[in-house]
Amino acid sequence: MSLISYKYHHFPPNIIQHAVWLYCRFTLSLRDAEDLLAERGIEVSYETIRRWVARFGPAYAKRLRPLRPKAHCQWHLDEMFVSIGGRRMYLWRAVDQEGEVLDVLVQAKRDKRAALKLMRRLLKRQGYAPATLVTDKLAAYGAAVRELGLTCWHHKAKWKNNRAENSHQPVRRRERKMQRFKSPGSAQRFLSTHAAVYNHFNTRRHLISATGHRTRRDRAMETWREVAAAA
Repeated sequence: MSLISYKYHHFPPNIIQHAVWLYCRFTLSLRDAEDLLAERGIEVSYETIRRWVARFGPAYAKRLRPLRPKAHCQWHLDEMFVSIGGRRMYLWRAVDQEGEVLDVLVQAKRDKRAALKLMRRLLKRQGYAPATLVTDKLAAYGAAVRELGLTCWHHKAKWKNNRAENSHQPVRRRERKMQRFKSPGSAQRFLSTHAAVYNHFNTRRHLISATGHRTRRDRAMETWREVAAAA
């Protein structure tokens, strides 16, 4: 794994890594992250943290994704309304049966074309088609499945898709904390990074013992440091 260059940055790599981790891992505003760093004697502005997240966040996410295990063969797809820069947009989201975020995609429409774009991205990234696809009753999903020629079982029932609907909750919290997203591009970049970090640190602690949770958490943190290591 190649190392990341922090050349020409005034602060040491470990401070940059920690600032990005704070902002992407927890529901914090940029000013919250600034205050937490200040408590440790690190004087850095929230605008600098924003630039660090924009510069290094996608790079960290790109290096984390290949480390994830293969997704479950049952995929849940859903979309939610978001207001971005005063415009009504839609956040399309796919998770697997285990709650792993497979992809997020910000789009202007809620139609067949948007559903096709999401599903093509999913098939390309995962490298295989799902055995089961669970969606709500939006007709665009069925049209996209037929056009792609998928033979998976397509289950359409709103109550069955709680896994995808619940996965929107962390995004809603971030949206409120950030006082809404400012542009589709910045929303897409941040949410893609946030999904990768969320997957990496999601230990599913409600299903394992406290000892197992701490072991997984320590392993995730060690991997994070390797991913963000300086060249």
